[in-house]
Amino acid sequence: QVQLVESGGGLVQTGGSLRLSCAASRSILSINAMGWYRQAPGKQRELVARITSGGNTNYADSVKGRFIISRDNAKNTVYLQMNSLKPEDTAVYYCNAHEIVLAVSARVYEYDYWGQGTQVTVSS
Repeated sequence: QVQLVESGGGLVQTGGSLRLSCAASRSILSINAMGWYRQAPGKQRELVARITSGGNTNYADSVKGRFIISRDNAKNTVYLQMNSLKPEDTAVYYCNAHEIVLAVSARVYEYDYWGQGTQVTVSS
């Protein structure tokens, strides 16, 4: 189990920046991938950015060049730096931890953990 707590959301004007943080309740070294998702009203939750334990990243096309995901394993924290924000970035942002566990039986278990979400509102 791992608990995730997001922070850093808020209201910002178009073109502004915000930095989201996701603090995990335990070491994230064993977490295969940490990600940020978002969900706007009336829309499905979508992947925004993801970073693997090896540091590989991938981004939604809509945020490439504007958002940067990073992780600080020593602080058990993942960040999402959001620049050049647009009104269409308005959503609740959720932190996700995806863990793959190999049991003694050699069976593989996959777990997904979610934070409670933080609201990001970009005014035009």
